Amino acid sequence: MNEVILMSHVALGVACIVATVWLLADVLNARAENLGRIRWMSRAVAVCMWLSFVIAGYWYVVDYKVDKALILKGPWPFAHNLFMETKEHFVITLLLVVTYLPMAAANNLAANRGARRLVLCLAALVLVLGLMAEGNGGMIAMGVKKGLQVQLH
Repeated sequence: MNEVILMSHVALGVACIVATVWLLADVLNARAENLGRIRWMSRAVAVCMWLSFVIAGYWYVVDYKVDKALILKGPWPFAHNLFMETKEHFVITLLLVVTYLPMAAANNLAANRGARRLVLCLAALVLVLGLMAEGNGGMIAMGVKKGLQVQLH
């Protein structure tokens, strides 16, 4: 079950990134015809990120202590000390941005250039922070793997 929880977290994070790329493409071509889809995609980005966060929070509280011990005893303690600690902090910014994104996307982006630019900036920030979160998660997973390799030898 631990793996299902962890992979759900990753899958929702990837879904957030994919939805953000879709949103960026639609906002770059904002017209009256796609405003509904822009609003829907901005909500999808927020929902995916929040679900990923809730699942990760559960996993962190219930299961991460074992992985953390493996990482810290292994050859890659920085996987926790740098990457997990960093991820824990910048994800708060990501949550704030995805929460604001649907509010900003509620404007008439086809007619309001400033609102369109704001949504583009917010979506770009979500994309960068989401990719950072995925990369940090990969480093954390590698830290666990390295810790397990040490224990097996």
